[in-house]
Amino acid sequence: MIIKRKLFDKIAPYLESKQAIVVTGMRRVGKTTLLKYFFEKINSKNKIFLDLEDPLNRSLFDQKKTYGLIKTALERMGINFSQKAYLFLDEIQFCPSIPSVVKYFYDHYQIKFFLTGSASFYLKNLFSESLAGRKYLFELYPLDFEEFLQFKGLSYRLPRFEETVDEQTYNLFFPQVEEYFFWGGMPEVTLQDNPAEKQMALRDIFSSYFQKEVQTLGDFRKNEVVKNLIQLLTKRVGQKVDIQRVASELKVSRQAVYEYLGFLSGTYFLCLVPALGQADTQVRKQRKVYFVDTGFFSFLETPPSGAVFENAVFANLRLLGEIYYFQKNKKEVDFILKTQKKEKIAFEVKETVIASDLNVLKRRVEKLGIKKAFIISLKFSGLKEVKYLFQLSGSF
Repeated sequence: MIIKRKLFDKIAPYLESKQAIVVTGMRRVGKTTLLKYFFEKINSKNKIFLDLEDPLNRSLFDQKKTYGLIKTALERMGINFSQKAYLFLDEIQFCPSIPSVVKYFYDHYQIKFFLTGSASFYLKNLFSESLAGRKYLFELYPLDFEEFLQFKGLSYRLPRFEETVDEQTYNLFFPQVEEYFFWGGMPEVTLQDNPAEKQMALRDIFSSYFQKEVQTLGDFRKNEVVKNLIQLLTKRVGQKVDIQRVASELKVSRQAVYEYLGFLSGTYFLCLVPALGQADTQVRKQRKVYFVDTGFFSFLETPPSGAVFENAVFANLRLLGEIYYFQKNKKEVDFILKTQKKEKIAFEVKETVIASDLNVLKRRVEKLGIKKAFIISLKFSGLKEVKYLFQLSGSF
């Protein structure tokens, strides 16, 4: 049985539009499941599903083949081009010719494309011109906390963000919060009950990512350096990346570090958070690093628990809008959320909160014109203004 993700409902209104649906996200985050869900939802027999990790399927779209030969091959597989057809193509980053193929058949026939890929930098570069105005782009991330509960079969109602959480409610959610920020939100990991099986699944996901993304798509001369960089960054979760220092530790050039970071973020393994524009000039050049899923820390070098919790909070906040951090005169705010309504909200993340922490945060953001500021706490505080991770993925 397929468990619906929130993104499914966001895509549903565009099922019958002419534009292609393009879904990007990290490997094993659920993109294939999403495709299969919509494949079953389409009430038509004039459809086909192809996994482009399979070399035989990729050969259908070989760059040396003409569009006529591709059309003939698809007709042999049951596609009728005289009426509306649906083509579901999974993992398109392995097939460089796909953008031109999609453009041709989009322009000449009634073809609705559903496409997934795990390399955003690759897809955005290739599709920026060839499919301008011909696509809707969506991103699929690991489970937020609300989806995590759904996958666990728990039907708890999450407290709304404006609600005050009492200790009984906090205690109800804390065991799930603890599991979520330790094991993360990769769907297949969440569905496992045994810790050993969870870690085995996470190791397999990482191994698959490294083999099929880093070694195949990255084409780096020193793949071992990329692995060393990942280990190095686990010690710096939630911190600004000092490119010069990292380059020195890895014994590579600054340019190489920039390329590795660009690839790791472009394939959804890492997230690099920029500083808000009003930050110090020097600070604006540095980005803070977070991992796409906290579960990887279970076998990579584990950061301090406060950093892991901050990463888990980031994983939920990023689904609500654009994320920045702020620092001026050595005074920092962990996250500034710019919502889709262009409202700015400040968040500080702490394991334990005391009453003065909120006043300090408010003073720091006053000059930014930010009226809403909250602290997200791991431990129960009893303060009305303090919020908790499980409130972020509820109604906000």
